[in-house]
Amino acid sequence: MLGDLRLVNGNRTNIGRLEICINNEWGTVCDDDWTHTNAEVVCRQLGYSTIGAQYFSEKYYDTENRSIFLDDVVCLGLEDNILQCNHSTIGSSHNCSRSNGVSVQCFKT
Repeated sequence: MLGDLRLVNGNRTNIGRLEICINNEWGTVCDDDWTHTNAEVVCRQLGYSTIGAQYFSEKYYDTENRSIFLDDVVCLGLEDNILQCNHSTIGSSHNCSRSNGVSVQCFKT
């Protein structure tokens, strides 16, 4: 489904590199200007608590060379889906390398 999220390459399901599904293909989300608020929106969308949400740059590398689908994400904190946040055009040109995928850690509610 458009905008589905998952955390991959972590040692648990609540931590890992963030991927987003666009047109039935999984891609990476760039860590440029990433914020704690963005991590909270991701955790909310995944069904976790927003309390304690954390993000990391370049922690869980993309071992599958996925495309960068989302860059320059700016959330206000009230969004239920990361695609409701401001962001660059999906799949457009970006200044992000595959090693710049953002990683997120969430906690249970």
